[in-house]
Amino acid sequence: MPAPPTDSFHRKIDYLRLSITDRCNLRCSYCMPASGVPKFDHSEILSYEEIVRLAGIAISMGISKVRITGGEPLVRKDALSLCESISKVQGLRSLSLTTNGVLLSEFAEGLLAAGIRRINVSLDTLKPERFAAITRQDLFSRVWAGIMAAHRAGFSPVKLNAVIMCGVNDDEIEDLARLTFRFPFDVRFIEFMPFRQLDHEALFIPASEILERLSRVGPLEPSGAGESNGPALHYRFKGAPGKIGIISPVSDHFCPSCNRLRVTADGKLRTCLFSSDEIDLRGLLRQGASNEEIAAEMLVAINKKPEKHQLSNPVFRKCISRPMFSIGG
Repeated sequence: MPAPPTDSFHRKIDYLRLSITDRCNLRCSYCMPASGVPKFDHSEILSYEEIVRLAGIAISMGISKVRITGGEPLVRKDALSLCESISKVQGLRSLSLTTNGVLLSEFAEGLLAAGIRRINVSLDTLKPERFAAITRQDLFSRVWAGIMAAHRAGFSPVKLNAVIMCGVNDDEIEDLARLTFRFPFDVRFIEFMPFRQLDHEALFIPASEILERLSRVGPLEPSGAGESNGPALHYRFKGAPGKIGIISPVSDHFCPSCNRLRVTADGKLRTCLFSSDEIDLRGLLRQGASNEEIAAEMLVAINKKPEKHQLSNPVFRKCISRPMFSIGG
């Protein structure tokens, strides 16, 4: 297995997030308007053969971790077969998936059998009526059933991701954290990011305030990240089987240790979530480029990976070129 490529700031790039669809069965208010958005035409989306080929090229370059994302990846037909194909690529160490959980009760066991070993579920609230308000779909019970199905299937840990928004769900920080006393889950609190034309300043709560609120539940002890080297800082309440994660992309960004690339569902390579720079891998695939030529273009992109994002710049916030569901969560 080759060593992972490094960028111009000496960061090892060993993690690829692959979006397989821009479609989603929820309409979360911080992600998209209630009416939805125009979707990519079927011809614009990478085929499964193209996705597996790109994964193989990346892994041959030293990428060892791949995460399947969307939109909602489980709405794409035969997603399990894609996961199984990627899991068989020699050199892959970790294959994971991010989901909103709506279809997870149906797919949990199949995902495990297909080679998925880590699973993240978006869960911003424990209140069914609030879930319906945030997601514009009354599906909390299905999501919770999916989380329990993943737990029973043997995913360990199940990671729950909560985007914290002032006046929307910040009153549930403590209740979400208490899940770690009941289950061996990683409950991860994520700062609200300015992806839509919403009042970011009014909704934003910094990680420092989230941590202060968590301290009301009990003393927090630093906890190791296990095999993960992701952006979360990990803590644990004494006696709790689960962990707490804090992800602070705005107030205390993790750019110096960023190890990831993203490929959108329409085949664009992005080296930074908040940068509009993209390389058209779909065009290369469909124009007959060789694996070596595609790898060379990916290395060019890696070498141009920015040192850090510019989220602190209000002008930059107004110029984010793609919504999150279009990039891949």
